Amino acid sequence: MYCIPSVAVLASDTPHSHIVPNISYIYTVSLFFFCNFNSPAVMDAVLSSLFSSEEEEVYILDRMAYFMVFMAACTLVTLLFENVPYGRYASSKYGFPVNVRFAWFVQEMPAFLVPLCLVVWTSSAKTSLLPNQLLIAMYFCHYIQRSLIYPFLIRGGKSTPFASFALAFVFCLYNGYMQIRYLSHYAEYPAYWVTHPCFIAGSVLWFFGWLVNVHSDHILRNLRKPGETGYKIPTGGMFEYVSGANFLGEITEWAGFALAGYSVHSSAFAIFTTVVLTSRAVAHHKWYHAKFEDYPKSRKALIPFLF
Repeated sequence: MYCIPSVAVLASDTPHSHIVPNISYIYTVSLFFFCNFNSPAVMDAVLSSLFSSEEEEVYILDRMAYFMVFMAACTLVTLLFENVPYGRYASSKYGFPVNVRFAWFVQEMPAFLVPLCLVVWTSSAKTSLLPNQLLIAMYFCHYIQRSLIYPFLIRGGKSTPFASFALAFVFCLYNGYMQIRYLSHYAEYPAYWVTHPCFIAGSVLWFFGWLVNVHSDHILRNLRKPGETGYKIPTGGMFEYVSGANFLGEITEWAGFALAGYSVHSSAFAIFTTVVLTSRAVAHHKWYHAKFEDYPKSRKALIPFLF
């Protein structure tokens, strides 16, 4: 498996190296376990053992979406009093620090591997349909970049507290299964759906958001020249209008995905993403104003000219 050496390399740079190899080992075994279920019959048998019928699995998928909305509400309340503990807001009270590259690579990987297994190694009843194919492609386009490319482009960066790392891992596992199991096996769209205004508008929003997200990450990575330390004011792209341009891009991306997918599952994901990233954008905006006296006064936190 080509990704196993990468995990080992990243683990060698992490604090608490006597603990990280255990995580790496568990992850490697899990990866081997998933990838060796290379027969649709085997994977289908595993899923069938978990649910008494397809109706029950659909019921569970729906309840997973409703629970995500509930957790978004709980998270909203929590974030009124506490910033998401990562990066500049990291704190030792949320656990030992995990190397930022290792954390991003491992925590995002379930959002790629679990859907990949569901699409390739189950009898995915709906993957031959064009609307389902396009929506699944949108999802994978984001997570291939986020899990296989983005972690290796990170320059420096503060370590991630273990609690944040673990919660992100669980979320990616949970959401990856919910989104792609629904789209690959149960979602039904009319034949004209790809020409429906909701799908077209959603697809355009998704693409615009994806471009803004990737471009904004590029700007942030290149703020410092080699050897430089400290924080700088980001400029260019949507950063000319908002402090959280990368967050705006990702919120727009998943809002478009929700509109194009038109399901409670994609909507729940968009709602949760909006809650978490809006909080980050507001926190960053306040931090920039406190840190830099010359920070642009006209720049908003998240929505150009408005908020």
